[in-house]
Amino acid sequence: MNRPSTSPASPRPLLLTMGDACGIGPEIAVAAWARDRGADLRLVGDVAVFRRAVGILGLDLPVAVLERADDLAPPDCLPVWQPPGLPADLVDQPLGRVSAAAGAAAARCIVAAVHEQQAGRSRALVTAPIHKEALHAGGIDHPGHTELLQALCADAQGQLPPVRMMLANEELRVVLVTIHVALRQAVDQITTGRVLQTLRITDVALRRAGLDAPRIAVAGLNPHAGEGGLFGTEEIEHIAPAIAQARTLGIDAHGPFAPDTVFMRARHAPPRHVGEFDAVVAMTHDQGLIPVKYLGVEEGVNVTLGLPLVRTSPDHGTAFDIAGTGRADPSSMAAAIRMARAMSA
Repeated sequence: MNRPSTSPASPRPLLLTMGDACGIGPEIAVAAWARDRGADLRLVGDVAVFRRAVGILGLDLPVAVLERADDLAPPDCLPVWQPPGLPADLVDQPLGRVSAAAGAAAARCIVAAVHEQQAGRSRALVTAPIHKEALHAGGIDHPGHTELLQALCADAQGQLPPVRMMLANEELRVVLVTIHVALRQAVDQITTGRVLQTLRITDVALRRAGLDAPRIAVAGLNPHAGEGGLFGTEEIEHIAPAIAQARTLGIDAHGPFAPDTVFMRARHAPPRHVGEFDAVVAMTHDQGLIPVKYLGVEEGVNVTLGLPLVRTSPDHGTAFDIAGTGRADPSSMAAAIRMARAMSA
């Protein structure tokens, strides 16, 4: 059912991009909207692809095709804004397969949603998973969401904003100093400047999320945080100096702490356990993400810190193996929506 918007524009909505049309992104976006039905949610993507997702999920849900991203839809209608320039045959691409058309369309939706936010017509962006190979096949030079978002948010001189990845759930927030590099390279990237920059980005993001004085724990790199230099000197040479500098800037940073216990200290699961810290800065990808994912990947949210906009996403990929089956769990997408609301309130 094609039902255009007849209501006036609403206050700045949250925009949910469809992700890769051949993966589970459209399904979890529709399923999360059906759970939430918030008046502030808009789906960004191909109308036919979202209609297919509605059918896969077995929902009796009319689709409202919006002329503008911030239009209001009639009650109980799925609000979809289709940006111009999407491939005409997108819904014909086979599910569960890498598609250049799907990669190009996913990027186009992200670009359009970012432009809406930059124009002040949206307050936050929630992105469904994309596929890096499809993105490349679609002619997109950027390897993933983060790099594309950085490029879209570059300043007038082309300078990219420094960003960090935060993975969070209801019990734990972790921000990473290094991300997708070999472990040998990650150790070389742990410098005083990089750790300090991570602390500054984390402090700003948590304050924007409503924490007046965020408490940040810093994990060491080595066992027992180096044990005074017995097991490595990175803590002495780089991590501790960065913490000291951060504290002179008014950042409530502590550590470095032994990485095998600091996450337990920061875990916030009342009434059994009240966390000592609001976030942990971890040195490497696996050091930081294993504890968060162990607590429940279905509730994990990926947040890109350092951008001049709010962006969250589910903590999983396109799941080509179950695309089109209706079995995809929308819990992480629902959590990403909740976090986007909290960070943009």
